[in-house]
Amino acid sequence: MNWKITILSFGIVLFAICIGGIILIGRIIHLQDEELGQRLLVTSRTVAQLPSVINGLSEQSHREEINPIADRIRIINEVDYIVVMDMDGIRWSHPSKYRIGHPSQGTDERSAFAENTYISKATGERGVALRAFVPVMNEQHEQVGIVLTGQLVPGLADVILDMRGQIYVTVLLSMLFGVWGSWMLSRHIKEQMFQLEPQEIAQLLVERTATFNAMHEGVIAIDSMENITVFNDKAKQMLHLEGNVLGRPIREVLPDTRLPEILQQNHAIYNQELHIGPALILSNRVPIKVGNETVGAVAIFQDRTEVTKIAEELTGVKAFVDALRVQNHEYMNKLHTIGGLIQLDHKQKALDYLFQTIESQSELSGFLSSRIENENVAGLLIGKISRGKELGIEVRLDRNSRLKEFPKYLDQHDIVVILGNLIENAFDALQQKTGSKEVFVSMEQDDEVLSILVEDNGNGMDRETKQRIFERGFSTKGGESRGIGLYLIQNIVNKSGAHMEVESAVGQGTSFMLTFPMINKGDGES
Repeated sequence: MNWKITILSFGIVLFAICIGGIILIGRIIHLQDEELGQRLLVTSRTVAQLPSVINGLSEQSHREEINPIADRIRIINEVDYIVVMDMDGIRWSHPSKYRIGHPSQGTDERSAFAENTYISKATGERGVALRAFVPVMNEQHEQVGIVLTGQLVPGLADVILDMRGQIYVTVLLSMLFGVWGSWMLSRHIKEQMFQLEPQEIAQLLVERTATFNAMHEGVIAIDSMENITVFNDKAKQMLHLEGNVLGRPIREVLPDTRLPEILQQNHAIYNQELHIGPALILSNRVPIKVGNETVGAVAIFQDRTEVTKIAEELTGVKAFVDALRVQNHEYMNKLHTIGGLIQLDHKQKALDYLFQTIESQSELSGFLSSRIENENVAGLLIGKISRGKELGIEVRLDRNSRLKEFPKYLDQHDIVVILGNLIENAFDALQQKTGSKEVFVSMEQDDEVLSILVEDNGNGMDRETKQRIFERGFSTKGGESRGIGLYLIQNIVNKSGAHMEVESAVGQGTSFMLTFPMINKGDGES
């Protein structure tokens, strides 16, 4: 490819030389015309001020003296011709003697008979000539004739022939430096393109685009100006975007993007869960560097929305299974109690115990059915209450609790994650406590907010623990699967624009208060 770039570059240089040469020669011709015109005007003024010429035009008897004088001045000043005419246009001086005494046939001298001094260019039998006209004035300041001095203008070929030495040197030097510069330029371009040919670069671009679009992960890349350079089809599908977004600012396409911060921090961030638009993604974001300079950033991410929902549903199913197991264990104990009372012939006590058990369970089921309109959330609460009984923990549900609908951007999976993790954390906090163990759960809802409160009378948290509870993987209980619940809750809070307050005191207990707006700012009737 080097020789192709060299030839192309040399051709461009040669073309530029030709254009520059034409402009330069045109400028030289123009300057020569100006210089020649001024010289011709000086010659015409010199002849027009000679007393013999003035007297010759004023008196008929002295007109034969005009031509010798004009011819002598023509030879001295090296001009092609000097023509002296009276006011009738009769020529009394001319290189061709047979034209003396005859009127001029020119069309450009008329203004000179009105006392005008000027220069004109005219085409004659011998070629293009530059002519200077000066009026001849007598002592009474009356015009008695005109003096015309002319010189043939050299053509383009004559100018080039006259400058052939300079042209040869200029062209030779230009060709030498042009070839050298073209070779240096082609070598530099080759190095910048990693020694690849243009067709190889085009093929790489096609292959890169096809590869990005075939990937199962989303890929987004931006340049140093935060403009999108790569946005594959999978990324558009995950983020519900359509159309061509290449070249557009990333903040305009994705207002909540976290990719530009990589340009500022200049280091990679791996395996971070982010909410981008409607999607929950697991993102790896890496700066793009050329040498030591950061020229862009790329994000490779996977959609975790469906996986998270499936995991949450499995968590809900596990909670139901645990609740059924606890209830089965509890009912077996109650059946054994009823059976023992019957064997002891305490039939009335057996009936009273049975009715009490049925009434208690029916009252709880009826309350949840009327106040909590989502079956998954209601089932979770029943399971946690039963689980608490098994652990010796009283789970008290606020009788003013109410859940009719979910806040915007939240669904049953989010509420199950919040309640399930907060209640389980409360159970864990009460494991080492002696005495009464209580967990209080409240859900209050109106047209503006949904408030969720979970508090316990456990051992509480110190300041350092309270500051780190939302870090992914942080847990005071140890274990590989710990430290995820509160991290997920924090993500849900960030997604929905909620407010969360955590209060805890060592030896007194902990409370979590979450307030979710039912209508986001900017929403409402239009």
